[in-house]
Parts: sequence; C-alpha cells; structure tokens
Amino acid sequence: MYHNPVMLKECIEGLNINPEGIYADVTFGGGGHSRAILERLTTGHLYAFDQDEDAEANVFDDERFTFIPQNFKYFKNFIQLYQGERKIDGIIADLGVSSHQFDTPEKGFSTRFDGPLDMRMSQMTPNDAATVVNTYDHADLTRIFRLYGEMQQPQLMASDIIMAREAEPIETTEQLKAAVQRRLPRGKENKVLAQLFQALRIEVNQELEAISAFLTQCPDVLKQGGRLVVMSYHSLEDRLVKNFMKTGNAEGKENKDFYGNLLTPYTIITRKPIVPSDEEMENNNRARSAKLRIAERK
Repeated sequence: MYHNPVMLKECIEGLNINPEGIYADVTFGGGGHSRAILERLTTGHLYAFDQDEDAEANVFDDERFTFIPQNFKYFKNFIQLYQGERKIDGIIADLGVSSHQFDTPEKGFSTRFDGPLDMRMSQMTPNDAATVVNTYDHADLTRIFRLYGEMQQPQLMASDIIMAREAEPIETTEQLKAAVQRRLPRGKENKVLAQLFQALRIEVNQELEAISAFLTQCPDVLKQGGRLVVMSYHSLEDRLVKNFMKTGNAEGKENKDFYGNLLTPYTIITRKPIVPSDEEMENNNRARSAKLRIAERK
C-alpha cells in the first residue's frame, strides 16, 4: 500500500494548475499527487519521475502522462529531451521515503522490521547500508551520524558499530539495533534509532546532493509564473528548500543588484511553511514532520 499523499489539497492548490499546462511530479511513488494533477488537466501533460522500481507498477495508461524511471537529479535533461526548450508550468516534489518503502521489510528502511541493511531507493545505487556500516572508518561514520542524523554522540555510536562488526559483519537491521543498544537513552530509543537510520539512508542514496541538483535545475525549466511546490520531512531537506527558494542557492547566500535588491529566481508564496492540520497528523503518521513550501518563478 502506497501512502496517502500528505497535504494533497494544499499541494494541488499551490501548483495553481492551468488545465492546458505542462507539469512534473518528480516523486511519483504511488501516484497520489499525479492522479490529482491529471484530474485537473485537459490538453495539458504530466511527466512523472521515480527511481524506485516498485513505483512503475502504479503508472497510468493515459496519453497525457509520461513516466520516467529516473532519479530527479536528472530532471532537467529529461524534460528538455521531451519538451525541447519549452518551459513548464509547475513542479511538485514530495521528498524523503514513501510509506511503501518504509513498510517493505526487505528494503531495510524501517526500525520496526528485521530486514537486510539495504536502504537503497533504487537497486542501481552502488552501495547499500551494509556497505556503509561495515566498511566506513570511524571518522566517516561519525561525520554522517552528526551531519545527517543530527545525533548527540555520533562518535560513540560509530565506536560501538566498529566494535560489533569486528566480531561479525552487520547485515540486518536487528543486528544494527543490537550493536547500538547501549547508546539508546531510555524513553528515546525510537528517536535515536530513527536518526541513525536516517543518516545511513541519506548517505546511501546521496539524498541531499540529489535534492540540491534538482533544485538548482528548477529555475531553468520553469516558465515565468510557474510554481515550485516542495514538501520535506526533516530539517536538512527543509533548509535546502528554504535556501533555494529564497536565494537560488544551497547556502542561502544573498546576491544583490547595484540597488541592493535581492537577486533570486523566485517570489515566495509561503512566507512560513504550511504544516498539516491536527486531524491529518492524527490520521496519517507520516504527516507529522511535513513542511510545505511554495514559490513562483519570476
């Protein structure tokens, strides 16, 4: 079962859909956003991207729809392949891991199931989480736990993993949990495990690099007045989205013209990110950390 899209109504409203327009859903997944976009198109067209092989089972048989089985970091190349230099009207990205990926034990994303330490969003990705856990040195493990997991004591977590793997390779999610058991503060076990799994997943899939590459390409593809709608689920993603929308770069570095006006490709539509209603958070666990930002191409 693929997840119910978070803040679907807000996302679709944010796209401000023109029925004859050209749109891209760069995180197709179960097709929830794509379906809602297609319902509003007449002669328009939708391009959908997903690197997860499982997503292909959900594609639509519709002449207004093109599925591209690729990572969204190659988004601009494929849009230009199909569209030439013609710009598009809107882009939507629902970042992170889908509920389907979390709920599939053999993908190894979830702390809830025992499964192989995989965590690849695409089977084409060269290294899985087991490779990271069993081959990275102490400095590299500490770095990814600190940067991508935002953990309190990353160096201690790295030491425990290295000690455990010297006895035997860590190949399953349960073995990993056992290796770090003594580093889990009482009452916060799930939170710290989630941070650990997040750090490994981001490293395996090079997620932040892919998001940066995608966001860098958006201004070249969007037409004037076109909308960029992005939903993120943790502070690392949200910071990138906020910086790119505000300044056009990953660092959030402000470039100004001779008169002191901020040079940026976008007008911000959402001064503060939109968050789900209490009711949606209650009904859909995945919605809890969601933040939605919307910008319009100048």
